[in-house]
Amino acid sequence: MVVGKMLAAVLHGEWVPRSGYTPSAVEEKTKKAMHGSRVWKNPVLKLEDVDIPEVGYRQILIRVKSCGICGSDVHMYERDEEGYMLYPGMVRLPVVIGHELSGVVEKVGSGVSEFKPGDMVTLVEMWYCGECTSCRRGYFDHCINLEEMGFTKDGGFAEYIIADARYAWKIDAFREVYSSDEKVFEAGALVEPFSVAYKAMFIRAGGFLPGGYVVVYGAGPIGLAAIMLAKAAGAGKVIVFETILERMELAKNAGADYVFNPMELEKRGVPIHEKVMEITGGQGADLQIEAAGYPPLIKEMKKSLAIGGKITWIGRADREAPTWFEYFQVRSAQIYGSQGHVDYAPFMWVIRLIASGRIDPTKIVTARYKLSQVIEAMERAKLRKDAKIHIKP
Repeated sequence: MVVGKMLAAVLHGEWVPRSGYTPSAVEEKTKKAMHGSRVWKNPVLKLEDVDIPEVGYRQILIRVKSCGICGSDVHMYERDEEGYMLYPGMVRLPVVIGHELSGVVEKVGSGVSEFKPGDMVTLVEMWYCGECTSCRRGYFDHCINLEEMGFTKDGGFAEYIIADARYAWKIDAFREVYSSDEKVFEAGALVEPFSVAYKAMFIRAGGFLPGGYVVVYGAGPIGLAAIMLAKAAGAGKVIVFETILERMELAKNAGADYVFNPMELEKRGVPIHEKVMEITGGQGADLQIEAAGYPPLIKEMKKSLAIGGKITWIGRADREAPTWFEYFQVRSAQIYGSQGHVDYAPFMWVIRLIASGRIDPTKIVTARYKLSQVIEAMERAKLRKDAKIHIKP
């Protein structure tokens, strides 16, 4: 029986609604802000000794083996000029951050038959209720009672994590393609970001026909996942736009056919859409993936849509950008919003792709830190030069 204390990275902050923003009565009562960047001020991450959680009915206790730093974690950690966190999504503090994880089942609660101690697993981050109207319609990522691991419920920057068994997926099959457990766990921790890209590309937007032209904006972890998935799905050309040199190189290593710095193009007087049209022979992009979190990109994306082209939006930002829908009408084009990674089980499909050897997500792990070094790791992540930094409890 596991009892006692464990080390965890806990994010704290002050509940101070911005001027002009009034939290709802539910937000005030639960301290679960729907828009963290409009309420939580002066976020600070602390290493603390906390109680190891006890296993309840239909729950599993997982010893965390690897947990990636996501851009959302960095946005929660960073502050704007007024001291507010940058992350615009749902947040309740204090919370153990980290939501891209894998580990070993340490203990199972009563009612759990599908997992046993020793199983290698990963967890979905969207903890849906399964009973609300959204869930009953199949929109689990839009659960009305949604909790999010690492945002409103304690996450993976800890030695252990507790979760309902329904949120776990086995990754033991990765042993067929990786020679070390460390690689298995790194790949397992990357199932979540790859599933975010998979859902946006193939579930929400419906994918593309083999040979299609794909454009990816932003070569952070989600963008790199999109590149690998596009190549695995048979893209004819994958074009990537990224401003950070290190990430441009990572994009090439991930399989991108063309990689450009849009700032360099701008200096030469070449708009992004013109470069896309040039490379595609004037036909435009069949699928465009926004993984940069920069809404003004829509101005360029709409001008390089193929007939029947699609845009799928993953990046998050607390700002708006105008567009002209004439571009979408005359091209029979569409834009898709995408959130999460649960609907239609993208975890299952991504796990199968990794187990088959068709994609190797571990290629994007560029740095590894111990849990005791998490503050140092977060400071490095703020530089935005790495692809994926992993914390190893």
